[in-house]
Parts: sequence; structure tokens; C-alpha cells
Amino acid sequence: MADKDKPDDLEPMERVDAAGADDRLASGPTEGRPEKPPRLKRHIFLKIDSWLDSTLWNAGYELTEAWEEITIFFRRFRVRGLKKLGFELAGEAMTLGTAGSVVLLALAQPAFEETKKDWRNHDNFAVTFLDRYGNTIGHRGIIHENSVPVDELPDHLVKAVLATEDRRFFEHFGIDFMGLARAMTENAKAGTVVQGGSTLTQQLAKNLFLTNERSIERKIKEAYLALWLEANLSKKEILSLYLDRAYMGGGTFGAAAASQFYFGKNITEVTLAEAAMLAGLFKAPAKYAPHVNLPAARARANDVLTNMVQSGLMTEGQVVAARRNPASVIDRDEKDAPDFFLDWAFEEVQRIAAKFKDHTLVVRTTIDLGLQQAAEEAVASSLREYGESYNVRQGALVMIENGGAVRAMVGGRDYGESQFNRATRALRQPGSSFKMYTYALAMENGYTPQTVVTDGPVSWGNWSPQNYGRSYAGRVTMETALAKSINTVPVRLAKEKFGIDAIIQTTKAMGVETPIKKDVTIPLGTAEVTVMDQATAYAVLPAGGKASRRHGIAQISNYAGDVLYDFERDAPAPAQILTEQAAICMNEMMTKIPYIGTARRAAVDGVLTGGKTGTTQAYRDAWFVGYTGNYTAAVWFGNDDYTSTNNMTGGSLPAMTFKKLMDYAHQGIDLKPIFGIDQPMPEREEKPEVADAANPDALPPMVRPRSLSAQSTRLIRDLAARLKAAQALATPATGTAQAAIEPETTGATTR
Repeated sequence: MADKDKPDDLEPMERVDAAGADDRLASGPTEGRPEKPPRLKRHIFLKIDSWLDSTLWNAGYELTEAWEEITIFFRRFRVRGLKKLGFELAGEAMTLGTAGSVVLLALAQPAFEETKKDWRNHDNFAVTFLDRYGNTIGHRGIIHENSVPVDELPDHLVKAVLATEDRRFFEHFGIDFMGLARAMTENAKAGTVVQGGSTLTQQLAKNLFLTNERSIERKIKEAYLALWLEANLSKKEILSLYLDRAYMGGGTFGAAAASQFYFGKNITEVTLAEAAMLAGLFKAPAKYAPHVNLPAARARANDVLTNMVQSGLMTEGQVVAARRNPASVIDRDEKDAPDFFLDWAFEEVQRIAAKFKDHTLVVRTTIDLGLQQAAEEAVASSLREYGESYNVRQGALVMIENGGAVRAMVGGRDYGESQFNRATRALRQPGSSFKMYTYALAMENGYTPQTVVTDGPVSWGNWSPQNYGRSYAGRVTMETALAKSINTVPVRLAKEKFGIDAIIQTTKAMGVETPIKKDVTIPLGTAEVTVMDQATAYAVLPAGGKASRRHGIAQISNYAGDVLYDFERDAPAPAQILTEQAAICMNEMMTKIPYIGTARRAAVDGVLTGGKTGTTQAYRDAWFVGYTGNYTAAVWFGNDDYTSTNNMTGGSLPAMTFKKLMDYAHQGIDLKPIFGIDQPMPEREEKPEVADAANPDALPPMVRPRSLSAQSTRLIRDLAARLKAAQALATPATGTAQAAIEPETTGATTR
């Protein structure tokens, strides 16, 4: 018993176990308690952790060693002194070159978008254009049957073209850097531009895809498109297209057409002297056209012969006969074709007739050659008389008869000098002439000419527009605000009432096809539009708020006489763009501007006139867009390079040019009232056809030749309408037609 009473006699392990057993017994049952993980699992986790640590450490160590070896290796190539400078420059050049390549790729995208179009579609059309009265006025397109392959052209013609236009044509890849350097050197020596650096391929790219607009964007596109042409066409194809597409003066396109026009012979039959004269036309067809200035054309042809000798394509002995016996041309009347209009009309024909099977077409256009000549003379005389003093070199004009027919178009000062159509392609800021859209939107939303608005300081974000005179008139009517061209009023209306989106939608609805970029300055005319856009939109007002339905194509027929398209038959009816009440309100306000507002030089003699002037920042662009009950016209003056004019405003030269044309256009016609204006038409003031006494050198006013009186015109139109509405006669086989034309004999004797 004594042994049992001495627990200290137990072994240490046994005591621990006994104590643990006692603790477990004391604490109750063990169910539900987590068991400790076995020792084997703990050992696996420790091994994995150890492996990861060692692997990562070893990998880092090996990478460090490798990097050290690479560094040691490349130390052998380390340079110092001038060599180091060269390597640094090369490295910077590579960096900049990479960045430049990315930029060039981005710039190339717009150019390559042009190639996605059906650019060969031009070849599918051969169009003869007629004026509104059925007289032939020109041709566009290429008749393939008359085209001559390059291999069949006279050798001296090809040599003359290459020697003058691109001597390294068969050596470069679209861009000739050596030729560009040579041209820059010669121009620097001469102190002016005497040689061009564009290759023949670049010129073809411009003719096929681009316009003649002088801009950096166009030159970038031209370069990329030249590379694309070289990659996709052979040299012979490029040369053939160039000879077929270039403008050659006299309204002709292509060397084959020019040969027929100037010499009356096939292109395969031209002599060396004639070939030299043709090759000389590519540079400046208006300046060197032989039917206009034969001495200048012969002098230019002599330069071409010299180029052929200098380039090694011919010897002096081979060209001496051509020098001594220069080419002569066929006598032709100097009848100027409306080329700017024809270019635009040809694009319209391609759009309309794309679905037609026949592509050899006769197209009756809407142009009136009398009005066209008057429009050209109005723009030319304005530039001739005031271009120097105003420092302005270009102008454009579009005239639309109310109803939509384009009667005249002037796309620039001289088509031969530049074929870029400033009436349909040039995007220029319209200045205050754009305010019409904001006011039209206001009239559409319940405003009236007598609604009072506030002319006071206004800010839109960081922009605070000012009036022209840096002053404010306070509370004024809408009519006064528009007549005096107050800037703050349309801005306040856009900011507080309508928003920019509503103004943009109004411009689109009224006929502006150019996309308008959203900007808070839009109400003051900072968005870019074309002259055609402005004429189209303003023509909505005299039409009573209906779409103007601007068009240049009246009818399209094939050579069999089948009418494929007729505007009156196929065009949709005009949609109502503005309510009649809004149009009346706008006409009430617009007809005040030529009499009490900024356009007093635009008021047509004896004819109620409406319209709005526009002048942009720094006097870069000047506009007048106006209308009568008969016609709407938009006039723009400015410079291609966006340089400022000499303080020219829309109320000066544009308004004066508008008046010149409209005074001529309204002679001998029925005057129509402007929609919704009840005031009587002012009496016409007849002016003598002599120069002003204060300026004896001034040209007399243009007088519209009157072939028929207004009464005779009305009678003929009435007869035409009656004949058109009359029922067709029956065929002779039925006997009805004969009975219809035989006079009755019963009861009277036929006399």
C-alpha cells in the first residue's frame, strides 16, 4: 500500500501521460475538437517552401551572372570621344525615326482611304453636256475607244513629256528626292519658283484622287498616293493615265483630245513641233494654250525642245527643224466653257447614273451661259479693280434660281491656272453670315422680329465674345440685332435657349452638307462651310421654308434618246424645313439688312433684296449671301493661303459683286416677290450705259441682251405647258389623227 501512495516513484514520461490523461478526463469528452495535422503534412509544406526559396534565389543569381556577362561583353564596343557622339546621334535618330514612322503611318491613313473608292469609275463615263437651252457646252470623261496605248504614241511625244515633266520617271519609285533637291537648288538660285519637285506620279495622284488646293495635308496625301500608284500600277499604266487625265486647256482633258482640238489630227500623227507644244501645256494650260496665246505657246514649246536636248533624249540637230518651223493651230472661237460647273456636274452625273447600264450620256444641265458669263465677269472685274487694294486674289460664287436650279458657278479666278473649285470644295469660315441659322432656329421656336433681347456681356466657359465696336446696345429687337450684326445675341440664344446641337441640326436641314464640328463659337460663324452650302441654305428662305432642291442636272439621256433621269419626274418633292411663319419672319429681317444694315452695297436696283454679310477673324474671308424673289447667290472672297486681306468686309467687295450680277440678272424678266413680304416692289432705276463721270475709266454696267420680251417669254412658256399637258394624237392607222387635223367643211368654206 505504501508504494501506491507515492506517485513520485513513476517515470517522467509516465507522469506526463498520466497528467494528460487526467486533464482529458477533467475537461470532459473530446468530440468536435480539431485534430492537430500529422507531422508528415507539416514536413511536405516545409519542403515546398524551401524549394521555392532556393529556386527563386538561384534564378535571380543566374540572371545577375548572365547580365554581368552581357555587360562585360558589350563593354568591348564602348566608344569614346567623337565616335560616342556619332553613336548617340544614331541612337536618337533611331528613336525619332521610330516615332516618325508611327506618325507617317497615321498620316497615310487618310490618303489610303481615297484608294478605297472606285477611282477607275471615271473611265466608265463619256458625257456630253448641254446648257439649259440644249446647246453643247462641253464634255467630260474618257471614251476608251479613242484612247491610244503608250506603245502606239509617237516616240518624240513621250520624250517631250518626260523631258519636261519628269526626266527620272523610270528610275524613281514615285518620289524623286534627287529631282526635288535639284528643283530646290534652281529655285534658290533664281529667287523664285522656276522648277517643280513633283514627279509625274505625284501629279497623277493629284489628278485622280485630290484637288489643286494648296495645303500641307494635300501634299502629304499626294506623296503617299504616289507610292501606292507605283506599287499597284506599271510605269506604262501610270504614264498612260497621266496623258489621258491632265487638263490641256480649251476645256480639253488628255493629250488625245488636245491634239484634236488644237491641230485637228489624231495623237499618233503629231509632229515633233506639235508634240513639244502639247508637252508645254502641262505646266500652265491657260497661260500657254495656243488658241489663246500662240506666241507664248511657241516659246514654251521651244523650252521643251531645249529640255529634250539637255536630258539627252534628242540632239540639237534632231530638234533644229522643229525650232525653225513651230507648230500652228486651227482657228477656233475663244468660247470659254464653264469648266468649274462642268467638273461639279460630272460628279453629280456619276452619282446619279451609277446604276444606269448606259454610261455614254447626253446631259442637259441647269446652267444659263448668259448668267454664267455675267457671274464670271462680276468676280473677275471685282478682283481686277479692287484685288490689289484689298490684297485679295481669289473669289467664288454660286447662283441658284429659286426652285433649285444652279444657273451660274465661279470656282476661282482662272480655271486654267487652278482647277480647284472654291465654290464646292473650299471650306472657309462664313463669319456673321452663319448667324442666319441661329435666328432661323429662334423664329422656329416662337420668336419674332420684334422680340426684345439683350445685347450685353456674355461668357461661355473661358470665351467672352465682343461686338465689332466693343460696345453694347442693351435691349434691342431681334430685327435690329441681325441688321447690325450684333455678336452677343446669337451667342446668348445658343447658350441659354437652344444649344449648339440644335443649331447644327438646323444647318443640316437647310442644306449644309459639310459636317459641322461642335463648338461654342459656332453661332459667330467659326464652322467651315462651302459657298455652295451657303447658297443652298439661304435659298430656303425665299422658298417659304421649303428645301431649295439645289441641282445642276435637269435631264440625262443616252444616245438613243431614252430619258434615263428627269429631275422634275424623279426628284422628291421639297420638304418643309422651316414653318411658313418662321420663313416670313426671317424674310422680314433679312430684307432690312441691305437697306439699314451692313449690306447697303448689295441692294439690287428696283428689286427687293435680302441677305447677310460675313467677315472672319483677321479679315481672312469676306462673304455676302443674298436673295431676291428670283435668285439666291453666295459670294466669297479671300486667299488660298489663308493670309489676311486688307480690312475687306462682307459689305464691301462681296456685296458689290452680288449687286453687279443681280442687276444684270433681273433685266427683262418677271420680278417675283419674296415669300411673305407684302410691301410693294421698289421701282427700278434705269441707268445709262456709260461710264461714271467721276471715273471715266470705269466699265459700263453690264446689260443683259434681250432676245425676247417678258410677255413673249410668258406666251411661249404657256404654249409649252399646254402642249405638254395635251393628249397624244392617235396613230394614222385609226383614222382619228387625220380627222383631228382636217378642218370641218359643213356650213362654211375653209379659207
